[in-house]
Amino acid sequence: MRLHRNLCFAVIDGLTSIFNEGNYADKVIQQLLKRDKRWGSRDRAFVAETTYDIVRWKRLYAEIAEVKAPFDRDNLWRMFAVWATLKGIKLPDWKYFENTPTRKIKGRFDELSKIRVFRESIPDWMDAIGVDELGEEKWTKEIAAQNQQADVILRVNTLKTTKEQLQNELFDLNIETEFIKGYPYALKLKERANVFVTDAFKKGFFEVQDASSQLVAEMLDVKPGMKVVDTCAGAGGKTLHLASLMENKGQIIAMDIYESKLKKLKIRARRNGVHNIDLKVIDSTKPIKKLYNKADRVLIDAPCSGLGVLRRNPDAKWKLEPEFIDRIKVVQQEVLQKYSKMVKPGGKLVYATCSVLPSENEKQVNTFLTTDLGKEFNFVKDKKVLAHESGYDGFYMALLEKK
Repeated sequence: MRLHRNLCFAVIDGLTSIFNEGNYADKVIQQLLKRDKRWGSRDRAFVAETTYDIVRWKRLYAEIAEVKAPFDRDNLWRMFAVWATLKGIKLPDWKYFENTPTRKIKGRFDELSKIRVFRESIPDWMDAIGVDELGEEKWTKEIAAQNQQADVILRVNTLKTTKEQLQNELFDLNIETEFIKGYPYALKLKERANVFVTDAFKKGFFEVQDASSQLVAEMLDVKPGMKVVDTCAGAGGKTLHLASLMENKGQIIAMDIYESKLKKLKIRARRNGVHNIDLKVIDSTKPIKKLYNKADRVLIDAPCSGLGVLRRNPDAKWKLEPEFIDRIKVVQQEVLQKYSKMVKPGGKLVYATCSVLPSENEKQVNTFLTTDLGKEFNFVKDKKVLAHESGYDGFYMALLEKK
């Protein structure tokens, strides 16, 4: 593989923005990819994957390169040299790579790979929480799985097509997919591809949604004609899944505190051919109180640490702080208390997170069930999904039924 200056400069610019200016990796990479219209798909893939790689292994590469944050451009070129050396890429004779100690880099890598916080490139506090909550053995496997690149999974929009039809249509575009056992609406790409430029996407035949995330809407056990509330809808991946499971019949009230996210959901719903969604911004307690005891089903896709989706958001390893996790647990209990009041007698509630920590998951549900409000509910079942066991994102979901 030959390194090209303009692509490498793009990576260094991206890393400066992510590490030193605190910008989100996915947004930065989106911007970078618009930089040069002449770039082909391989150039774009190089920029995106190299940037993500160095973000993912930041702690390990910085330690090997003997640099410390905040990183200036020379520091970042040294980290880039570590990345290239470990990938077996020959360094060109550019000034940035003068005196790169390639043999020392490999030696340091072997040495540091024996220590989990360096091998998996995570902060000490995160390692301590993982061990404390999951135990040494499970955490070691889980954090290793969270450092693998995630597969691209599609969820078929059954309002418009079938899994078989979509598979055939993508096959004609040289995009090969496979079914996944136990995930009735999922297609997994055999190789990464930009599916967003396909006609099938523009016509709303599918959404990109991880297999684990697809289990949440199914657990809610919705039926056509029901009144369903998605309380933390965001940009609406699960909302749209609920709509297709309900065959566009009944009413889904998609709520969120961020209007900008609901605007994205509106655009996605139009593309998906979904017309049973009402959007509600939570700007006071009024929209919530109006729905007390009214909903057949309520989904609480609660805000969480996101420790189950680090494969997709490797920069979260450096943005998260232990104090945030403490604060978010308080919020999780608050939303359970607040939104559970919307469930009518005999109705059902799903509490879900994309975290692997029991303190954000089953412990929150158990705490809720001991409160005055929680005593009105029966625990039906839950599902813990770990990346190293499933191959997909880490998730948790619990189903409760109101007496």
